[in-house]
Amino acid sequence: MHWQPSANKSVLQARARLYAGCRKFFDARGVLEVVTPALSASATTEPNISSILVHTALKPDQHRYLHTSPELAMKRLLAAGSGAIYQLCTVFRDCDFGTQHRPEFSMLEWYRPDWTYQQLMDEVSDLIVSVASPNKIKQIKRINYRQLFQSYLDLDPFLTNVEECRNCCLYHEISVPENMGENLDPWLDLLLSIMIVPKLPADTLSFIYDYPASQAALAQIRSQDGIAVAERFELYWGSIELANGFQELTDATEQAKRFEYENHQRRISGKPEMPVDKLFLSALKVGLPMCSGVALGLDRLLMALTDTTDIAEVITFDDKC
Repeated sequence: MHWQPSANKSVLQARARLYAGCRKFFDARGVLEVVTPALSASATTEPNISSILVHTALKPDQHRYLHTSPELAMKRLLAAGSGAIYQLCTVFRDCDFGTQHRPEFSMLEWYRPDWTYQQLMDEVSDLIVSVASPNKIKQIKRINYRQLFQSYLDLDPFLTNVEECRNCCLYHEISVPENMGENLDPWLDLLLSIMIVPKLPADTLSFIYDYPASQAALAQIRSQDGIAVAERFELYWGSIELANGFQELTDATEQAKRFEYENHQRRISGKPEMPVDKLFLSALKVGLPMCSGVALGLDRLLMALTDTTDIAEVITFDDKC
């Protein structure tokens, strides 16, 4: 068996510099580094993400899951009065192997009480520029989700339907996966990933913001011109998706409804329901401060920093076991 590391020494050194740079950045801004458990009795209810189940000797009759993100535990800290916090950690998702995907990967997540998601986009830009080589990033752009689809596809994602999206795929000769269904979001995701993301400028940080309310996840929703808009952003460096951020939802009742809806969607798609995080809901009832938060994939950021096209080359041991 090939036992040697998949990342060369220069990449290992680049990762060390990246982590040190992140810590220096947040320390200078007074953001506290925290560590939260990787194992939990709850799991993500998001239909497009699958948690990894593990068994422990301590409670063999009870399921435990590896966290897909430290988000809910970190929000419990925010509710307890932690102030601004960040975490560098390994997270786990039951997914396929790909040039940008592994079931185990590194994440940087942080939260800013009393900040808007627009302010947080500024800080995300500042962080990446601080760890990148000079002149590697030529420009930083923001474009809202609606304008993006109108600009690239002449399609309004807030007013379109599945039939229009299907016709758009046919027009552009996009191969449509089987069982896409009648939910609009998978069709929008397909068009975004095939027709828009590959065309984003390679030397640019592109923030896409204000998503359809159906894609809110844990974000606040506001009404704009009579249309429900999720206060959420995603960041791309070229065509590499790096980060996902929110104006965080703070209402416990609404959050419980979203967990229930997501589990309903899982049932419809033939996936098992997941146990919700009741401790997190209890923290929301006590009171989560108005805040914004973001999760950033460190392996993908390292790919962009080192001009690497395969995530295997930035992971120390890509054993695929």
